[in-house]
Amino acid sequence: MKLSFPHPIIILLGFIILAGLSTYFIHSGSFDRVLDEETGREIVVPGSFREVEDINVGAYDILLSIPAGIIDRADLVVLILLLGGAFYVIEKTGALQVGIESMIYQFRNKPFLLFYLLGFICSICGGIFYMSEEFIGLIPIFILLAKKTNYDLRAILSIGVGSAMIGAAFSPFNPFGSLIAMKIAQVDPVEEITFRMIFFGLAVFIWIAYHIRNGKLKSEILSSTEIKKVSISLRHRLILSLTTIGIGLMIWGVAVQGWDYNQMSAMFLVIGFSCGMIGGLGLNETARTFSAGFSEMIFAGVIIGLAQAIYLILQQGMAIDPIIHTLLQPLESLPRQIASIGLYLSQAIIHIPVPSTSGQAVLTMPLVIPLTDLLGMSREIAVLSFQYPSTLMDMVTPTNGTILAILAAADIKFNDWFAYVWKSWLLIFGLGLIAVIIALFSIA
Repeated sequence: MKLSFPHPIIILLGFIILAGLSTYFIHSGSFDRVLDEETGREIVVPGSFREVEDINVGAYDILLSIPAGIIDRADLVVLILLLGGAFYVIEKTGALQVGIESMIYQFRNKPFLLFYLLGFICSICGGIFYMSEEFIGLIPIFILLAKKTNYDLRAILSIGVGSAMIGAAFSPFNPFGSLIAMKIAQVDPVEEITFRMIFFGLAVFIWIAYHIRNGKLKSEILSSTEIKKVSISLRHRLILSLTTIGIGLMIWGVAVQGWDYNQMSAMFLVIGFSCGMIGGLGLNETARTFSAGFSEMIFAGVIIGLAQAIYLILQQGMAIDPIIHTLLQPLESLPRQIASIGLYLSQAIIHIPVPSTSGQAVLTMPLVIPLTDLLGMSREIAVLSFQYPSTLMDMVTPTNGTILAILAAADIKFNDWFAYVWKSWLLIFGLGLIAVIIALFSIA
């Protein structure tokens, strides 16, 4: 019998069971925490780790964690459903395909410029407010773009979604990563801004260039087809304009107004129905199309909830703090050059059981800062060693429900994604480590 790679739900269920079993082998422990008035979050008190009465998560609680995880991320699940429904309506009007064909025609002589434009825009969105779940609704655009340009869909996802993650990892302005870490470390965001932006631009450029070069499909069937100019009707122009305004409004709302998932969900509900009416679908057909879009996105929403269940189990078993303590404590006795590498790799490993970047910052930075002070390192090293690896891990970590949900929406298996992306990911992961080592010798 031919073995096939496990379905994403099976992968996550496996991690859920593994998380439950790990509570029987990891003795429960905890750090003391205090409220940080600057960030409004509870942070760990260095040196306060202690073992507590061991808590083992049983089979019953493991099962309960599955619906609890979905409920815990209900706001995100609703956003995914409404995003999917809205873009399904937009696709049904035909405006999406016409818009993609028109854009490709504009860049027909230099298509690589289109990819650089897409990648850098996504990297800026990632760097400013870590755009990630929002990409799920944009999957139809990526699929059409891949078909029309004869590129591997995984390459298009890398240029879009991947660039956003690279941008978030290297940006000094990511509010869910670098800014939280800098606040805890008491590092001025303006300090070393040139150093940070150089590596931001370098990482994004190398990433996009790699996938432009290696993402082209071998078949020349589509590329030999003449690219014809398409005319965009008034209805399609209105729909595309409304969609573009909506995406821009979402970026503004998140970055400036502090929108959460509920505001974005409401906005896309309005956009979806408005586009359906402009496109001539009528109320009933728009509603039916919205419902069809929901059905396409339900799976992605469940994936997000299952990933959250892993964290809930480890949290219930009080296993997260012992994992962090075990990884960071040995670094105190190492030379600072080796310790900086160990710190970088430890933060990458910690992101597997703690897939929330902001959560990881709050958990680890208070512990890492005294460590870097003790070793005579700049606190910038503490921030960079957290910022780069933790966010980059989002791209390849099965416990990150967002990447699995995006792949599920694009009908790409995780093993196929990993087989395509691992070389380029290692390249950028290594670039981040090089940046940390350079900073070790150049930043006082």
